[in-house]
Amino acid sequence: MTLDARSFGARGDGLTLNTQALQAAIDAAALQGAELRLPAGTYLTGALFLKSGMTLRLNGGATLLGSRELAHYPLLPTRVAGIEMRWPAALVNVYGEQDVGLVGEGCIDGDGQVFWDAYWRLRAAYEPRGLRWASDYDAQRPRLVQVFESARVRLGGGLLLRRSGFWTLHVCYSQDVAIDHLTIRNNDEARGPSTDGIDIDSSCRVSVRHADIAVNDDALVLKAGRDADGLRVARASEDIDIQDCVVREGAAGITFGSETSGGFRRVRVRGLQVQRGVPVGVLFKSAPTRGGRIEDIHLSDITLTDVPTVLRVTMNWNPGYSRALLPPAEAADAPRHWQVLATPIPPDLGRTEVSGVRIDGLRACGAHTAFEVDATPEAPLRGFRFDDLDIQARRGGHVHDVQAWRFTRSRLQLDAPIALGPGCELAGLDREHWVADPALKRRDVSAHSLAEQDLL
Repeated sequence: MTLDARSFGARGDGLTLNTQALQAAIDAAALQGAELRLPAGTYLTGALFLKSGMTLRLNGGATLLGSRELAHYPLLPTRVAGIEMRWPAALVNVYGEQDVGLVGEGCIDGDGQVFWDAYWRLRAAYEPRGLRWASDYDAQRPRLVQVFESARVRLGGGLLLRRSGFWTLHVCYSQDVAIDHLTIRNNDEARGPSTDGIDIDSSCRVSVRHADIAVNDDALVLKAGRDADGLRVARASEDIDIQDCVVREGAAGITFGSETSGGFRRVRVRGLQVQRGVPVGVLFKSAPTRGGRIEDIHLSDITLTDVPTVLRVTMNWNPGYSRALLPPAEAADAPRHWQVLATPIPPDLGRTEVSGVRIDGLRACGAHTAFEVDATPEAPLRGFRFDDLDIQARRGGHVHDVQAWRFTRSRLQLDAPIALGPGCELAGLDREHWVADPALKRRDVSAHSLAEQDLL
């Protein structure tokens, strides 16, 4: 059974606010177990909530256009950037539902510039007060699509997502989510802050196929909670399968973190193409307060074209954002989420453990640096396996804090060798490709400006 949104009063003129009409059509489709179709046109709307047992199909030429009014996105309990708090609803929400579809060849457009501008204004006011870390939580920006505490959800079918106010597709506390044939474009007119592509957050059995992504932050990213709140929730992202995707712009091709507190396990990434608009191919990032365990990660058939850094691992990512230190002058009026973010974490709980990572069949040409790897002596990166690598780079880079790394059938063309920190070995790698450097220092970006730290 199919329903037409226009039968419920929806008008695709780009001017009429359609929130009530579209929600009535969604509710009716759910009652009948029907597919709701949105014909060609531009439908201005606030937050919509898809319901169990129904599918929303956006026909070619149909656009859901997000309202610029924050009041049109009601505050709801959710998780955002690693902590649980109330936050504006997304433009399209699957919130506590099951057996839901969001498909078609149409477009969901967040028209996010107004929310990006508000973020930069707030951050400019917060940084002199020592509150850069709070900016992302206080500048409440709607995500484009949220799948929260839901099951058996399918998204894609040629859908275009663009200009998200914050993260584009956030899958959180959910299971059995299938994403296939999805295009994300957040940089068409401008580059919004933190406009991630697909965030898989403390969820299980999530598959991503044929995603084509251009964003201004993490493109494909695994998350599992931040610091004290993430350690309290302690939910992993696990049994994740990502295949045959293209990343054209973003912070990295595939990212693990920085919200690592619940951990990641059994993650498979295959057939990933990363193009020259991306600075890093494979990125693991965390912070001394995150904690969590990352294990059983398998990346294969990865192609990097003119990507400056092939593999980066940092356990001290973006200190200006990651270290939530509450200034004494702000303590008296600190809201609850500031207090949660600033909760001290014992050093042993804050260390992120990474082991059992396998990278096979990676091809990189036109790189500047092959490896930028920095962990800690207390939690070295254990048991990485590299097979059939083919890397062309001007610099080998550096490797710190690793144990039992092994290379097989790997071809490296490096103008300068990899510098190894104390006690590090790269078994199976030809001696011409590395040099021991007992005085090698770890990469530390804390001396850089806050704006520069966002990019490093």
